[in-house]
Amino acid sequence: MASPAPKSPEQSEKSKKYDRQLRLWGDHGQNALEGSHICLINATGLGTEILKSLVLPGIGGFTIVDGKKVSEEDIGAKFFLDIDSLSKPRAQIATQLLVELNPDVKGDYVDEPIEELLKNNPNFFSSFSVVITTALNERALLPLSELLWNLEVPLIVARSFGLIGLIRLQIKEHTIIESHPDTQNPDLRLDRPFTALEQYVARINLDEMDLKDHAHVPYIVPLLKCLMEWKTIHNGELPKNYKEKDELRNLIKNKIKFNEEGVPEYEENFEEAIKAVNFAVTPSIVPKEVLNILNDDCCINLTSKSKPFWIMAKAVKDFIENEGHGCLPLRGTLPDMTADTNNYIALQQLYVQESGRCAEIVHRRVQQLLHQLGQQSDAISEADTKLFCKHSSSIALIRGSRIADEYDSKLINTSLISQGIENPDSLIVYYVMLRGLDRFYGEYNHHPGEFGDEHDIVKLKGCVSKLLTEWGCGSLSKDDYVHEICRYGGAELHSVSAFIGGCVAQEAIKIVTGQYKPINNTFIYDAINSSTETFAF
Repeated sequence: MASPAPKSPEQSEKSKKYDRQLRLWGDHGQNALEGSHICLINATGLGTEILKSLVLPGIGGFTIVDGKKVSEEDIGAKFFLDIDSLSKPRAQIATQLLVELNPDVKGDYVDEPIEELLKNNPNFFSSFSVVITTALNERALLPLSELLWNLEVPLIVARSFGLIGLIRLQIKEHTIIESHPDTQNPDLRLDRPFTALEQYVARINLDEMDLKDHAHVPYIVPLLKCLMEWKTIHNGELPKNYKEKDELRNLIKNKIKFNEEGVPEYEENFEEAIKAVNFAVTPSIVPKEVLNILNDDCCINLTSKSKPFWIMAKAVKDFIENEGHGCLPLRGTLPDMTADTNNYIALQQLYVQESGRCAEIVHRRVQQLLHQLGQQSDAISEADTKLFCKHSSSIALIRGSRIADEYDSKLINTSLISQGIENPDSLIVYYVMLRGLDRFYGEYNHHPGEFGDEHDIVKLKGCVSKLLTEWGCGSLSKDDYVHEICRYGGAELHSVSAFIGGCVAQEAIKIVTGQYKPINNTFIYDAINSSTETFAF
């Protein structure tokens, strides 16, 4: 009687609950998310959409800052408010309803205008992982931008106005270990094979194998054998152009077995080896973006306040210059390939062991650096170093700009605006309109078109023209955009808020987990044409 198949290990309740997202950012990403505390300023329809999309995946907690009461407009823009909420504190009601979505998330609120909080308790914001604002006027936004820039707390400004959405990310410095690039070639090191790999390949005699075994050898074996043969007759050089790579492909083809009739057998592993010539037979170099990080002043000149990212980057830099002989630590992963289980596992173990050896060298250097800098030896774990080494070829660094700088005509990128308003396909015109809208609100204390006054069109056009003149830009080619803004009358549409809310939550998760690259730095959504565009101011 056949024995029953072994049972899969039981998933924890947390794994069951967050299974899909754990596949995206792993346990360590989820732990970072659960340790985060998000501040939302203004619980508008957009604000609650943002928090909904952060509460569901399991942030640690949130605090809403809002001094307003629930209005009829709020009930129309928010999916979970009803008439019983009318005139109650907006922050309190939103908090009560949001925590019901996930009992693991703690919610708090401050029923106070942001202007008062900035004036009386500016240190309130220092403990947050990210601060997110919606429907915030210039008078409050500029001091908040300055404050959070100095505190090095990331700020996300989100807007939903009629059929326009905007996200502006302000972050002083953001380092990313797991950037998850869309495409990445496997790190096989065939140009500089490590000793264990050379010995493994040398032990395999392809000529003595029968067809079954021959067709189940990992493609790395015939590829490396043929590459070493090619290098022997070409002074140790790698094939550089199409013609030379074609010669290497022909060497691999000649290794394919023939049947009794003299016809080449179809061996999928050898076909994979031929295809791999394009991406696997390349010099193992440090990517330019990574090199820029390793040569950054923060990496070269460490201090007692240096963050773990920079200490590990310095250790990797030292590895490259010494034991690595110009190469990054080995990634230690293999792509899928045609092979029998034993051969694939044996090869995989070689790469894992070599990767571990590299990471061990780097971690020893990390410990030395921590000691020299007077930091705790457990400030960076061995697991942290291994993760850094594994992803060292795709680490990323973002240094942003202050939102407050956009309100200085000498600092804002006027050439970007000039080029944008001349391009009929560019969405930057909506940035100009929203800035004009802010100027209008600052002067008249209401949104254009909010009370159906046709004179608002002339007033808004004047605000936009004045802004463009200050920036040294030409005027808008047509007034359609001004009429459209006035037609919205300050309305917030739930469908637009839902889309922007999801996008903002995604950016916040990127920042908190330190995974994936956030936008840099302004994102605009045109719901009329369902188009988006990103600009870097």
